Amino acid sequence: MTSLGASAPNTHSQAVGYALWIFGFTGAHRFYYGRPITGTIWFFTLGLLGVGWLIDLFLIPGMDREADRRFQAGALDYSAAWLLLTFLGFFGAHRFYLGKILTGVLYLCTVGLFGLGYLYDLWTLNAQVSELNHQR
Repeated sequence: MTSLGASAPNTHSQAVGYALWIFGFTGAHRFYYGRPITGTIWFFTLGLLGVGWLIDLFLIPGMDREADRRFQAGALDYSAAWLLLTFLGFFGAHRFYLGKILTGVLYLCTVGLFGLGYLYDLWTLNAQVSELNHQR
């Protein structure tokens, strides 16, 4: 538990959040900050037809602070895991980074378990990284 005035460890990056915001109509930045439900809504509605996407430009600093408080800091970097998932997730790159070699190979051979594993990881990657950081 942190004392009053102490800040949470910086687990997520605003710069990465804004970079993913560029693809925000897909919900990428919302998934990154641990908001899978609204990330899914953004994905299927193209960022609430662009309106939610524009509003998120101003909400990212708050989402970043909340993610920093919610998730466990440690050896594994959330931004690296998310960039690997976002751009190479169908090939299991993020799984290899997390040390999950068997599922990494499985993703590589099945194109992210035919996309379903990729979707699962969009919903759970922050929890996976947090759990592994807690164990180390």
